[in-house]
Amino acid sequence: MFRELKYVLYVIVIFLFIFLTGKFYFSDENKKNYYRSFNNINEKVSIYSSRLPLLKNDTDNVIEYVENKFSKDKKNYLFWKLLEND
Repeated sequence: MFRELKYVLYVIVIFLFIFLTGKFYFSDENKKNYYRSFNNINEKVSIYSSRLPLLKNDTDNVIEYVENKFSKDKKNYLFWKLLEND
């Protein structure tokens, strides 16, 4: 008897949770708050971007170019010829 009452209580709590969550989610007040926050995103982004500190660019002349990338002294090995030599 106690076990059945416990299961009924669990089912009631689960359905109550689902019902109250759905009621809040689909309420007009929640929809208004969502659209208000959605419309204020551009304002928030501009405020936060104005507060960002600008860092000095220190990447000038970082890349070093090598003139002789491919040397002609290097042997060209072919994979299958390396196996044939064994």
